[in-house]
Amino acid sequence: MEEKRSGLARYENVDEGYLEQRSLRGSAGWILLWALGVGAVISGDFYGWHFGLAAGGFWGLAIATIAMAAMYVCMVFSIAELSAALPHAGGFYSFVRNALGPTGGFVCGLTDTIEYVITPAVIVGAIGAYMNSILASLGVVEELPPAWVWWLPFYGFFVWINIRGVELTLKACLVVTMAALAALLFLYGSVIATGAFDANLLFNLEAEPGHSADWLPFGWAGVFAALPAAIWFYLAIEQLPLAAEETGDVVRDMPKALILGTLTLLALSVLTLVLNSGVGGGVAALSQSETPFEDGIRAALTNEWLIGFVLAVALSGLIASFHSIIYAYGRVLFALSRAGYFPRWISVTNRRNCPHVALIFGAVIGLVCAIILEIWSKAAVGAALLNMAVFGAVISYIMVMASFVKLRISRPDLPRPYRSPLGVPGAIVGALLALTALCATIANEELRPGIWGVAIFLAVGMIYYLVYSRHRLVAQAPEEEIALAEHDNPSAGAE
Repeated sequence: MEEKRSGLARYENVDEGYLEQRSLRGSAGWILLWALGVGAVISGDFYGWHFGLAAGGFWGLAIATIAMAAMYVCMVFSIAELSAALPHAGGFYSFVRNALGPTGGFVCGLTDTIEYVITPAVIVGAIGAYMNSILASLGVVEELPPAWVWWLPFYGFFVWINIRGVELTLKACLVVTMAALAALLFLYGSVIATGAFDANLLFNLEAEPGHSADWLPFGWAGVFAALPAAIWFYLAIEQLPLAAEETGDVVRDMPKALILGTLTLLALSVLTLVLNSGVGGGVAALSQSETPFEDGIRAALTNEWLIGFVLAVALSGLIASFHSIIYAYGRVLFALSRAGYFPRWISVTNRRNCPHVALIFGAVIGLVCAIILEIWSKAAVGAALLNMAVFGAVISYIMVMASFVKLRISRPDLPRPYRSPLGVPGAIVGALLALTALCATIANEELRPGIWGVAIFLAVGMIYYLVYSRHRLVAQAPEEEIALAEHDNPSAGAE
């Protein structure tokens, strides 16, 4: 068969056995997809968002949250359209590959890999802190272990669940996501019912000279600095298209799950920002906290055993995101490996049709990143890792919204069972907001070690691609096959 080329890439043909060893299965409906999407993000309401209080104060973070909410709404409508039109396990990589060619697709795939491999490393750090808080509340140990002691067992257990099959993975995600929602609703109700909430505590952060503590204590620069933390309220909802090949009716269920999931997250972000900030020591204390949810609960409750129980339930919020994003990095690594961008051995699946090699490989990388930053970063490990995840994510956001616009123009006849109501203008607004957020991640000098880590990862990945993998891509990989068909026959989209 004649060798195929596309841009810088050359393609090899594989037999049916290659894809049989790399197949996914499943029939997830919109409820399980909704749980996967909300579960991936919900840890942001327990940890991560509060870094924005130190950067911009309450109103600074609030304005940043509104801006990032607008960005995600624009993006979610765009990827809902793309996921129905191009339902492949590669998600963003598939969309960008079809619009910008194999090199662009690989760059987006690399940034997605960074986001989904690093984000669990952020979350597992928070899990360690919360586990020690639970032990302290129950008084069952005399001396608390270092937080990193918890990292390996949590990675091991939830990678194991993912390896056991997609059905167990998604059902487990539904259970822990509902428990996390219950914990958040209990927090909101408790701080109101007990009178712990005090609106004055939202404005007790000391302002810089020339600025007001009641408005923007660090001026508009604080709003800009708070953008990366605001993203944490919504980061990873975009992973849902990665489940396309494991969805029963992707055309109907994927857009529905994306939109309902985003609405859920918008409501939670408002309630968390307001009610969790206005308790205890207020914004001044919460901005320096390692466990903001615990601070909220302790402001409303006094019984240590009850606090310990609530914290144990609240741990499900971190676990839901940890578990869901382990699923996501497994599918990103699987799709890029199946197409030949990453080494092909990574994409082999087990008898349950789960990419077990990719899941284990991603866990090892995440643990190494967490350990390196714990040892050498001057910034707190959680904040530095968060910035790495956000930096990788917003690059992919810009690329996917540019791809949405490109495909609307270059392939107007591509079947689109669902169409974004915001169209091209919405994608452009979303891309501009993502570009602003990208600049904000670079601007924070304390978090630049994370940015350098991302830059090094991208550089190494591009060297590997240019020297080796671009010559050995797989023509029969689903994401590549449809793009190559369009390349060979530009009118194919109209068929």
